[in-house]
Amino acid sequence: MDSKEQKTSIVFDVSKREICTIQNGLKSLHKKLRTNWKVTTHKEEITSEKLSSARVFVIAGPREKFTSPEFEALKKYIEDGGSVLVLMGEGGENRHDTNINFFLEEYGVMVNGDCVVRTSYYKYFHPKEALISNGVLNRGVSQAAGKVIPGSGGEEESVNNSQALTYLYPFGASLNVAKPAVAILSTGTVCFPLNRPTCALHTSKYSKGRLAVVGSVMMFSDQYLDKEENSKIFDVILSWLTTDEVSLNGIDADDPEISDYNMLPDTAKLADKLRCCLQEVDDTPRDFNSLFDAKLFQMNTAVVPKVIRAYEQLGCKHEQLQLIQPNFETPLPPMQPAVSKPKINKSVINWIYYIRRCGAKSVLNDTGSNDDLEYFVRECGDILGVSGKLPADARDAKHILEHIFVQVVEYKKINQDGGDIGDENDVM
Repeated sequence: MDSKEQKTSIVFDVSKREICTIQNGLKSLHKKLRTNWKVTTHKEEITSEKLSSARVFVIAGPREKFTSPEFEALKKYIEDGGSVLVLMGEGGENRHDTNINFFLEEYGVMVNGDCVVRTSYYKYFHPKEALISNGVLNRGVSQAAGKVIPGSGGEEESVNNSQALTYLYPFGASLNVAKPAVAILSTGTVCFPLNRPTCALHTSKYSKGRLAVVGSVMMFSDQYLDKEENSKIFDVILSWLTTDEVSLNGIDADDPEISDYNMLPDTAKLADKLRCCLQEVDDTPRDFNSLFDAKLFQMNTAVVPKVIRAYEQLGCKHEQLQLIQPNFETPLPPMQPAVSKPKINKSVINWIYYIRRCGAKSVLNDTGSNDDLEYFVRECGDILGVSGKLPADARDAKHILEHIFVQVVEYKKINQDGGDIGDENDVM
């Protein structure tokens, strides 16, 4: 591609329902690029003719599958000297329902189906908004970003400082990188998975064509582009894709400080099949699946014969079970709320308790006076509300008792079949 240096167009693909476009999600990036580049979008099938005029072809989170002719067009575009930037997100191609890994694996890069999370809180609330402060794997990235730390040998010699750049990696996945691709950024030591690549670069052997892969499309979105030093990292990637000014360090590229990718067990499924650990066990068998006991929790009819035999052994009649009619008892009568403050006469209460215990006759004998009995009857008439029904000049004990006896007689007349109405103490 001899005319590569004259191309000034950066093309964003929107034919695969990308997560972010220059109209939605990448407006800040579009504003930043259009000062020096012509930014366009591609809405049709990817072909070599469409790619021939692009300086950089950007795929920002595809959510549809690519066809074989489209992959061939992208490969030919890179072989002819073109540059491709692929941005993905958490969950990898399985979550986005795409097949981009089929294309990336030929260049030594694969997007994992995981999510990078920060294991300790700092500055950003969501765990998937991973703040990475020691994730630089190649000193060439630090130099291109203007973060050069001199080494012990002088100004010309420098050492790789993983803390030279701090960037925010939101809702992104980790990468698997193999030669000839080079990992330049990682998750660091605070995020999980530990020390796994997040950005990888590849240079074609046959031409100057280049491929850059970043595991988080949200890293350069409107919400996160200006966070930390994300903007500087994009400038470094774009400069590497379009010019020869960024050169990676060969020592760091051959031996990056990354760790092996360790898979975690599915603790949710293992918790459903608990096995006792405080016991002596035999040697672990070759087939570890035999250790799982799936018969601990099951529903079947294996114990039905034992239940039927239990009727004979217990001497019970084998018949259909019936419901027992419930019997609800009310130990105390329902209580009613008081609507007025009661009038309590202590002397009357004492008399009532004394009468119930000893009887009215003994009370009269103890007092030895008809005046006390007269007073007692009149007070009882006031409590029962009888005095209020009598004339003012007929509220003595005689008339009160007469009124009560009349009411009792009238009551007995209308309850000939009612039976018992209570004893004398209850009437009192």
